Amino acid sequence: MRKDHLAVLAVAALTLIAFVVAVPIAMAQSGSAQSNLAQGDLAPASTDQPAAAPPTAPTDLPASVTVLNKSEVESVLGKQVRSAADENMGRIVDVVVDRAGQVRAAIIDFGGFLGVGSRKIAVDWNALSFPSPDDKAGRVTVELTRDQVKAAPEYQEGKPVVVLSAQGKLEPFSMQ
Repeated sequence: MRKDHLAVLAVAALTLIAFVVAVPIAMAQSGSAQSNLAQGDLAPASTDQPAAAPPTAPTDLPASVTVLNKSEVESVLGKQVRSAADENMGRIVDVVVDRAGQVRAAIIDFGGFLGVGSRKIAVDWNALSFPSPDDKAGRVTVELTRDQVKAAPEYQEGKPVVVLSAQGKLEPFSMQ
């Protein structure tokens, strides 16, 4: 009797797997019937009519998937930033990108104690060095001193961004 239950469970599992695999394939192959249903027509697409034009909008295309190897990528939000002299510079709390999607600056929550008295400073993305995959500490370093960062103007959302560069210069950044 136990073997019968296992056999029934195996058949049910295989049926479920077949359903999960077959439904997306069937949906992809029935693009014209699906478009008729979207327009409110409940009848299946007729074979006498010419084929519908291929989808042109990007939303009509299936999504693609890219697998990123863990050793090749890393999240930066919340990462601690240290100076070359191993001074605590704060944590990365935001990233600023331009209209083309290029990363321009990291916003570092600098100074203070337990979040009290801290300031957000925009630091040039090129001034940051990221850890190699074999670095267990995973520290991000910046080519600036604590005094240089302390003297920089505070980042304020909605206002022009003044980015502190690796040479210690302040560079205005515009999203236009």
